[in-house]
Amino acid sequence: MNDDHYLTTDELLDYLHINLRTIYRLIKAGKIPAVRVGRQWRFRKRDIDAWLTGHRKVGERPRVLVVDDEQAVRDLMAKYLATADYDVDTVPDGPTALERLRSNDYDLMITDLKMPGMDGLSVIRETRREFDLPIIIITAYSTEASAIEAINLGVSGYLTKPFRMERVLAVAARALGEPAAV
Repeated sequence: MNDDHYLTTDELLDYLHINLRTIYRLIKAGKIPAVRVGRQWRFRKRDIDAWLTGHRKVGERPRVLVVDDEQAVRDLMAKYLATADYDVDTVPDGPTALERLRSNDYDLMITDLKMPGMDGLSVIRETRREFDLPIIIITAYSTEASAIEAINLGVSGYLTKPFRMERVLAVAARALGEPAAV
């Protein structure tokens, strides 16, 4: 492809291996270079390639931050996500998660809903103010109100404990716009 080649949205989906929702979020946030042509978007390949130099490349291991106050859950999540070729960091609480997000680049966050101090919904609200990344909630204390708020905050997944790790891997892959990791 030459430098002036433009990609359609479908071609960009294939090129970046991310989902359509993520592309639209990136356009809206002004983080991905795009040109509106009528009712469709076009992406100059050289602009996308330049944008990629500062972001995760195709084939790199996705970085995941797991936030849960239970050590056993953090360890289990880290183990399974690592076996599915994710680069995983874990933290025990919301404030530490926010510090970690500010100092590292992550592709996905998985957070518990009920934690002492700062709960998962508060972590998500604070995260959304500064970062645009997919977020998955895991919880043993699901309520209709928390599920509705989570949806309104744009979470990519909402899993209730106990859950099968295969389900977590499938939801993580979907949130990242990748084929199932299992």
